[in-house]
Amino acid sequence: MLTIRKASDRGAANHGWLKSFHTFSFANYYDPEHMGFSALRVINDDTVEPGMGFGNHGHRDMEIISYVLEGDLAHKDSQGNIKTLPVGEFQLMSAGSGITHSEYNHSKDRKLSFLQIWIEPSIKGQMPNYQQKNFGQDEGLTHVISRDGVGDTLQIKQNANLYQLILKDTKHAELKSTSARQYVHLISGELAVNGVEIKSGDGLKISDEKLLSFSSLSDEPIKALVFELP
Repeated sequence: MLTIRKASDRGAANHGWLKSFHTFSFANYYDPEHMGFSALRVINDDTVEPGMGFGNHGHRDMEIISYVLEGDLAHKDSQGNIKTLPVGEFQLMSAGSGITHSEYNHSKDRKLSFLQIWIEPSIKGQMPNYQQKNFGQDEGLTHVISRDGVGDTLQIKQNANLYQLILKDTKHAELKSTSARQYVHLISGELAVNGVEIKSGDGLKISDEKLLSFSSLSDEPIKALVFELP
């Protein structure tokens, strides 16, 4: 079964310094039909104005993934990590028993655009942890996050996987999955997944499908995130 979550149907928030689209219920946006999908709880498409950001705040028992689309994300947390996340790199912060952090756009003239993703952990109360890595821009599917950290992937505290999908000259890719559910978030281009067509910003909830077939439908390069979920 494949169900489209259209970009135009997402929740929206405009705080002046921050514009955000919420795939699932978040903050003041509440929709009982869209509370998450399996362990995937949040996908926020955030745009932060120059010199602005999220002040120091806390999290607990959540796996938080950030992926920058434009600009640079400045990160600082209570574990002593002071990092910059540029375009194309993945950040995974395991909040565990509790962590505080801030996220800022320190540029004076460039906007920051990034995806903020939350996945509920299967193990709670663990020591907080921070990971960051650039997996490159190879075409096809690149494994970036796994439960066991296999193949130098970032390690998440959930039975979940995350892949980066890029299609340029190559127009097709496939994923054989043993997971109960999958979710695709399309960042750019137009894409068919098992024949179902989605556009930039759309999501696709998937269940009872063991083979995912991805086909580019546009001249624009395809970039998407593909989740395998419990």
